[in-house]
Amino acid sequence: MYLKFAPILVVAQLAFSQSPNQLTSEEKAAGWKLLFDGATTEGWIEVTGLPFPSTWKIEDGCLKAIPNPQDMQDIRTVDKYKSFDFQFEWKLTKGGNSGVKYLVQKTDRWQRRNESGWQARARGFEYQLVDDLNNSDALSAKTRVTASLYSYLAPTKHLNLETNVFHRSRILRNGNHVEHWLDGEKVLEFELTDPIVQTALRSIGKNETPQYESFISLQNHDSDVWFRNIKIRRLD
Repeated sequence: MYLKFAPILVVAQLAFSQSPNQLTSEEKAAGWKLLFDGATTEGWIEVTGLPFPSTWKIEDGCLKAIPNPQDMQDIRTVDKYKSFDFQFEWKLTKGGNSGVKYLVQKTDRWQRRNESGWQARARGFEYQLVDDLNNSDALSAKTRVTASLYSYLAPTKHLNLETNVFHRSRILRNGNHVEHWLDGEKVLEFELTDPIVQTALRSIGKNETPQYESFISLQNHDSDVWFRNIKIRRLD
C-alpha cells in the first residue's frame, strides 16, 4: 500500500511547493522581487498613473483583463527599471490578443466619440501575446506572433501554443542586449543599438532621445487574458 500511494504523495507535495505567486528562498537570495501577490493589486496602477482601473480584476490568483471594447486600460508597475530580468506566466482564450510593454516612451489616455469608457495605452516595445492560430493580427505578419517584438522583429522560432493553458515568458534586458524567451526557449534577441531598433524607439516616442528607463505594462486588448507568477530581478 505504501509503494502504491507514495508517488501520489510526492506529486501532491511538489504541486504544493510550486504554488503560484511565491518566490523560493533561492530566488529571494538572488534578488528576485514578486510583483503580484495573487490577492491584491499592490504595486500596479493604470498606465497613465491613475488608480488601478475597474477594467482589470483579480481572478483565481491572477491579474485578469476584462474585455470591453469601449473601456480598455493598460496597467503598469509603480516602479521603473533599466536592466532587468522579467518573468511571468499567462494564458489567453481562443482568438485572444494582449502583450507586455517595456521601454515605454509615452502613454495616451482618451475617450472615443459617443462612448462612455476610456482608453489608456502604453507606447513602447511590446512582447506580443496572441493566439497565433486564430487571431487575425498574428496571421497578418510574422512580426505579430507570440514573443515577437511587435511589428518590428519576428521570433526565430515559432511555437504553436495552446490556448486556455498557462505559458511561461521572459524578457531579459541587460544594457543594450534584449532577449525574448517563451516556454523555456530563447526565441528572439537583439541589440538596442541596431538601426531598426533605434528607429523604432524614436518613432514610438516621436523623440530624438529615447528613454531607456521605464515601467513595465500589461495590456488590455479587449481579450480575456490572465497573468500570474510575475517577478523581476534588477540587473543594474
